Amino acid sequence: MDAGYELYQLSEEHEALREAVRALAEKEIAPHAADVDEQARFPIEARQALARAGFNAPHIAEEFDGQGADAVAANIVVEEVARVCASSSLIPAANKLGTMNLILGGSEALKKEVLPSIAGGELASYALSEREAGSDPASMRTRAALDGDHWVLNGTKCWITNAGESLWYTVMAVSDPNAAKPADGISAFMVRADDPGFTVGPKERKLGIKGSPTREIYFENCTIPADRIIGDPGQGLRLAFATLDHTRHTIGAQALGIAQGALDASVAYVKDRKQFGRPVGEFQGIQFMLADMAMRIEAARHLVYAAAAAVERGTRNSSFMSSAAKTFASDTAMSVTTDAVQLFGGAGYTVDFPVERMMRDAKITQIYEGTNQIQRLVMARHLLRG
Repeated sequence: MDAGYELYQLSEEHEALREAVRALAEKEIAPHAADVDEQARFPIEARQALARAGFNAPHIAEEFDGQGADAVAANIVVEEVARVCASSSLIPAANKLGTMNLILGGSEALKKEVLPSIAGGELASYALSEREAGSDPASMRTRAALDGDHWVLNGTKCWITNAGESLWYTVMAVSDPNAAKPADGISAFMVRADDPGFTVGPKERKLGIKGSPTREIYFENCTIPADRIIGDPGQGLRLAFATLDHTRHTIGAQALGIAQGALDASVAYVKDRKQFGRPVGEFQGIQFMLADMAMRIEAARHLVYAAAAAVERGTRNSSFMSSAAKTFASDTAMSVTTDAVQLFGGAGYTVDFPVERMMRDAKITQIYEGTNQIQRLVMARHLLRG
């Protein structure tokens, strides 16, 4: 039994990474988190600190000037940044989402063009959703037409994380509107922010993660070189689904970090806050709440790490695991942060303490990269296929 327990733990390298990211987050990111939220401004301090340390896109391979971090390590980075500032955690998280299509299916030449710039501090975004094609991406209307040695894109994408800050955008568009199956007519492309015909819209006014801009992006005869297609024509949606397997558990890591931050703040508060002449943490009702919060977080943490490892190994149940991790961790984050606000009482409802921000930030983790209702469909279909 003892030997088995020793095998079931993170490596020393993973634990050292956690210590390094936590130290950076507490020193360089946490002091700005409240202002980033209040001003709804991009967390430039976090971007600079993460880039200096090589944590802005740790998943990128060493051959492209990245850290070559495994999926668990990349999740630890997102988790520890989210623990202090969810908006800032979308720098490494969105960089992974914005580059995984390319990593999984792109040419070596395109990888060499894009990935080193992201590893060096630029940002990447992912453009799949449209107003009428969210949970149903096959119904998208954005078009791409080959014109000689260029692709010409027309259409609109919405809910694009870090749009306006990113240099590169992975864009899904219909390249063959006459395909027998709509999904087979969709291709993926890499678009640069300075490509002609590409523009970004105004920032959405959001409940949470206010420091990470969310915008529409527009393609009006946007012209890109023909070799910026990712893989072959018609592979786009398959690459998109494969990408989401690799990144949904990363949203689980973000949710996990938010929940852990709320628990840490709650424990400190109830040890200090006194009622009836005693710290409120001495009351059994409070202790039960803390125990339940911590129990759910620990369960989520193991599922998130296990899902990351399963996807990286390419196991048969990796889609199920990634969806389960995202769903369970985000539901946990919403539950834990709501309880945290309750534990703080009236103080928790004010912006003087971080838990109200954490509760607002947690909500989006149940929605983006596929709503939790869609994740349950993914899991159920996996089960029914046997």
